[in-house]
Amino acid sequence: MSDESTTPERIAALRPGYLADLAAGTDRFFEPRRTDCPWCGSERLTTRLRTTDLLQHKPGRFVLDGCRDCGHTFQNPRLSPDGLEFYYRDFYDGLGEKKLGDTFGGRTRMYRGRAESMLPHDPGPKSWLDVGTGHGHFCAAAREVLPDTEFDGLDFTDGVDLAAREGRVAHGYRGSFPDLAPELAARYDVVSMFHYLEHSTDPDRELRAAREAVRPGGHLLIEVPDPESRYARLLGRWWLPWLQPQHLHFVPVANLRRRLADLGFTVVSEQHAEPHDPVDLLAAVWLALDHAAPRDDAPWLPGRPGAARRVGRAAVLLAGVPALVVATLLDRFAVRPLSHRLRLSNAYRVVARRD
Repeated sequence: MSDESTTPERIAALRPGYLADLAAGTDRFFEPRRTDCPWCGSERLTTRLRTTDLLQHKPGRFVLDGCRDCGHTFQNPRLSPDGLEFYYRDFYDGLGEKKLGDTFGGRTRMYRGRAESMLPHDPGPKSWLDVGTGHGHFCAAAREVLPDTEFDGLDFTDGVDLAAREGRVAHGYRGSFPDLAPELAARYDVVSMFHYLEHSTDPDRELRAAREAVRPGGHLLIEVPDPESRYARLLGRWWLPWLQPQHLHFVPVANLRRRLADLGFTVVSEQHAEPHDPVDLLAAVWLALDHAAPRDDAPWLPGRPGAARRVGRAAVLLAGVPALVVATLLDRFAVRPLSHRLRLSNAYRVVARRD
């Protein structure tokens, strides 16, 4: 049975709105280009990546610049508020909600591992706020590891309302974390940000909000893509964690550690092997195949692809199945055991105690 959210009728109904948004071009979706690093202020910038939207295939071209002094990587020019709305629309919600909801909901083992990373530092936190919680799947899985902990969730989408209705979080906060932080001051033993900072327009402001919400002696748990991963260079635009245009900032671990120290935190744990998600080669092959194949139907296209294009797409993807199988085996059995040693880990995780 076809998912109702992606039926041809649903896509056709959305098409006029998307085409109206695109009629004037994509320039309004971007802010002016920066000439300095948003992390350290250096003007020694270099272009690290030029790419397109490889997941939704919405129109637009995106550039990631790197700072030669501190190593920070950031989208430049960055999406404007209109751009954030346009490129996020139907990604986590709408047309994309069921697909991503199924993906996130099926990662219980990963979520348990994230919760277990807190046990050596606080084996029994009473209160935990998960920032960027989405539909609350992490909180539901973490409760199995920490059954006496009360998990709250915060997100700027209506996914957090669903998480509260489904009982995955005790309380759901919808909105901007920095704006909500004053009412959450010193309330939580643990605040977590799993793959959240890279989406923020201002990561430093998010860190200051976290300091406000964590009680003295409590912990901040952060996991983000690692821009220093060798895969980031080897795979280029096909490295999934670049995730353009949704990911705006990529913070090297040394930068994050220094900023946390400035805010009064002590880093008590840094992990690279544990947060590595062994999908880099599989995702790269899929992105390349999907890019090469004729487009599937989407409301930002002028019209629905004809039968010949749909058959052509199926043929390209079918021909790529052997490569996908090989990539999966390499990811799981060849690279995963050596990911940290070879500096191929695609993410890092830090636990920091608020002093």
